[in-house]
Amino acid sequence: MIWDDVGYLISKNRYSENSIIAEVFTKNHGKVSGIIFGGTSKKIKNYLQIGNKLYVNYNTKNINRIGYFKIEILKALTPLYFDHSQKLSCIASAMNMIKLLTAEAQSNKEIFNLIDNFFKILNSKNWIKKYIFWELELLKLLGYDLELKNMVEREVVDNQSNYYVSSSTEKKNVPNFLIEDNDEDIDLKSLLKGLKLVSDYLEKSILKPNNINLPSSRVHFINLLR
Repeated sequence: MIWDDVGYLISKNRYSENSIIAEVFTKNHGKVSGIIFGGTSKKIKNYLQIGNKLYVNYNTKNINRIGYFKIEILKALTPLYFDHSQKLSCIASAMNMIKLLTAEAQSNKEIFNLIDNFFKILNSKNWIKKYIFWELELLKLLGYDLELKNMVEREVVDNQSNYYVSSSTEKKNVPNFLIEDNDEDIDLKSLLKGLKLVSDYLEKSILKPNNINLPSSRVHFINLLR
């Protein structure tokens, strides 16, 4: 089987002295793993930054065995943020979420387009706020819609609206910006609460049931924002 596609590099691991195994989320074939021969060479390895957009040629003789990639760089997106540690860490965290939450070889153009939009978010004002909504949209596309607006209860304290979700064991506050539609700047404390809310949901509903820990890339990203 041979095909050509475009995709984003979402993970890479050394395979041998000269090669790596890469995972690419492609437009037409979804998440695909393949060996890149010579992936550790100076000529190629500079292309292989997590998040870069690639043109890939995939070749396999047996669908039950890992195939091989030949690659060309389309957009070197990640190097644009080498001097911005928070955004660079955000790229690593976002691509790791794609890796963890998507199934192998299942086409999903909505997720591919969402990755396209991710890099637009990084260049926008209030990028952290927009990134949190990006994560929520990713979860929704994968069948894990939080439906926060339908879940929350509202209370008014000192003329301020507060939102929360409650269960038999706990009451969890929900930052207002996740419920109320507005274009106001959001303080960092509220943004961190939003990221924690998503992290808690990821752990409880998706990762722990599959014996997966919260990725260190996400923990590192959140710590850099503090």
